[in-house]
Amino acid sequence: MNLSSNEIEAHFVGGDYSIVPVKSIGVFNNDLWFDEFGVNLFKNIIEAKIIYTSTGLVLPLKRYSRSQDKQVLEFAGLHSYTEKSMFLKELLRGLKERLQDEVITRVDVAIDFKEKIPERVIREMRKKRKPFSYKNSNYFKTKSEGKKNYNTNIVIYPKHIKEGFSDEVQRLEFSFGSQYFKRDFRLYNLESAVVKMSRTIKRFCGLEVEILPV
Repeated sequence: MNLSSNEIEAHFVGGDYSIVPVKSIGVFNNDLWFDEFGVNLFKNIIEAKIIYTSTGLVLPLKRYSRSQDKQVLEFAGLHSYTEKSMFLKELLRGLKERLQDEVITRVDVAIDFKEKIPERVIREMRKKRKPFSYKNSNYFKTKSEGKKNYNTNIVIYPKHIKEGFSDEVQRLEFSFGSQYFKRDFRLYNLESAVVKMSRTIKRFCGLEVEILPV
């Protein structure tokens, strides 16, 4: 889940947090960013900082070229298969009161299946979007969609390969972006956002899903 505001880092000044700039005027430390997050700093990121917590969590904080007045804070892996997920949820719960008014700009909802995704689910998505294969993933694109879709992205990929599981796990992932939420949803009304996302998932693939609370 991504949250955005003009100066979201103000919630992390002092106390149990330290903030390290990695991209700004006169600063560019792509190596540190790659070491922490496994990806390079993309050109559309005009400012980047890393927030370190006392529990060992590492959070990316970014400004993008298309919305330069906003900082975006990313909570990646809130419901994953790692110990990090537990610490992330504890951190977010502890910050929830302070972050209530921050705008939700992205939520990724993952649905995992052992071995194979049911064919009926694939058929439903094919009725609405065209599948596009790239490497190990299948993306479901609209006819007019370009490289970026800031509304709703849908992708299927083998989660077990990425995480090194012994058992096969296929992941169906819905990524809801800033145009989907349209600044109507802030953290304090996350429950309403969950209802909207659940309805969208059912419309696209016919699945009744329960999105886990934070």
